[in-house]
Amino acid sequence: MRSETDSEENRTLGLTTSAAPWRIKNIRLSENYHITVQFKDGLEGVLDLSELIMGKNAGVFSVLRNPILFYQAYLSHGAITWPGELDLAPDAMYESIKNQRKYPDSI
Repeated sequence: MRSETDSEENRTLGLTTSAAPWRIKNIRLSENYHITVQFKDGLEGVLDLSELIMGKNAGVFSVLRNPILFYQAYLSHGAITWPGELDLAPDAMYESIKNQRKYPDSI
């Protein structure tokens, strides 16, 4: 499971993101483009990104079809990030998982 330290500061704005409940604390990548996430407040869920990545409207996420790149995911400022500045919005992910809706909602 990948994790990051408890406090990260956005030096540009002088803000600390550690208090945000939607900040991701740990991730675990699995087969078929699944990611288990644990948020700072303890909320956990499993993301199924297969349709987002493999769908005909994958756009920038189509590069993650390469499993080598998909498994390079890491946490940056509480968000799941990949090389090339590709990331997912943790606040929307948090709300979807909290309300037991499918994430991402757009697929």
